[in-house]
Amino acid sequence: MPTYSPAAFRPVPPPVSDATTTSFDPPHASRLDVAGELLALLGDTTTEPRPDTQLEALTLAVAADLPVLLWGEPGIGKTAALTQLATALDLPLTTVIASVHEPSDFSGLPVVGDDPAEQGVPMAPPDWAVRLVRAGRGLLFLDELSTAPPAVQAALLRLVLERRIGTLQLPSGVRIVAAANPRASAADGWELSPPLANRFVHLQWTHDHGVVVRGLGGTWPRATLPRLDPEKLPEAVDFARRAVCGFLTARPPLVHRLPDNETRRSGPWPSPRSWDMTLRLIAFATAAGSARDVLSLLVRGTVGDGPGLELLASLDRMDLPDPETLLADPTGAELPERGDLRQAVLDGVVAAVRARPEKPRWDAAWALLVRAVETGAPDLVVVPATTLATLRREDWDVPEAIERLAGVVALSRRADRVAARSVTPARAGR
Repeated sequence: MPTYSPAAFRPVPPPVSDATTTSFDPPHASRLDVAGELLALLGDTTTEPRPDTQLEALTLAVAADLPVLLWGEPGIGKTAALTQLATALDLPLTTVIASVHEPSDFSGLPVVGDDPAEQGVPMAPPDWAVRLVRAGRGLLFLDELSTAPPAVQAALLRLVLERRIGTLQLPSGVRIVAAANPRASAADGWELSPPLANRFVHLQWTHDHGVVVRGLGGTWPRATLPRLDPEKLPEAVDFARRAVCGFLTARPPLVHRLPDNETRRSGPWPSPRSWDMTLRLIAFATAAGSARDVLSLLVRGTVGDGPGLELLASLDRMDLPDPETLLADPTGAELPERGDLRQAVLDGVVAAVRARPEKPRWDAAWALLVRAVETGAPDLVVVPATTLATLRREDWDVPEAIERLAGVVALSRRADRVAARSVTPARAGR
């Protein structure tokens, strides 16, 4: 009787043929190649001209050849913005992580030559600096600046200000931009040293919901250098010099003010160096016709919020009409639309009359107040009218303009008294 092995009853697997190969797995392409195609599609984005105050301020500072420091929380898009900026400006991007380098990487490594006693010991620059010099242009991105220890920050002083690394001088076509996280959110972060902080234009980098959503959809804002009007260059320089010099003449304590707080010292603060940077930025913004919001970011990012806002207010007053011109033709005067600027103009006119009190000038000032009531908010003339009335001499007749303003002034005063009475019971009930 024949015997049978159990193996004889095992099912035989079908032969392998090309028919089992799936249609989405090409025979000559690896799966990583297919993944690479998907990654390429995800990275295929475009740019569009889109108003972006942060980006415009950054490009303006880069055009002015000033070192810029972007402050922002991790993941906010600082590195991506710099990468896109380099691509848009057609500049080779060189990224240096400051926190993982030694001080000698920025000051240069000593190299002993044939005769050190005669030739000295030169300081050899790192390879990335050599590549920048060979290219003649580029964007040097110093990332993670707030995690660099104090010794490295000290070594960066000469690089940021003088563009020197060892014995190597970076060409004028190289721009420097850095990025940092606030100390609270930085990995083992340090405060920036005051000498290093004072060499940068500080920009607070935040995210815009609309920009992020549209960018994730494939379209990001386009970074472009500002268009400078060649005909406005001399005028822009003159305006910037008058603005900064006039302001510092009136506010001498702000020429140099080192903050007493360590955190504030690591940000923008006023010094002769930062005022020089501010002057340059005002000239560039004027020649480019930049919006006030852009100039505000740059000025406050150079000398700090307090001095910067004072300077911006001073710039507004520089464009105000001359009080003497207004007194010469009060009925045809063009007054500013903004209430604070109109108030400043009217106060300036009253001050001009006080400085040279004459009957025709006094009458012209009243006519100007009538013009202000006809073209703007009536309550703005209350204080100037009250002050102007005190300048009247005994032999001066009351002009008809006062009669036209009397009702406005009385109504405004009654409104103030009613508001005061309504506030008093409210306070008493607290």
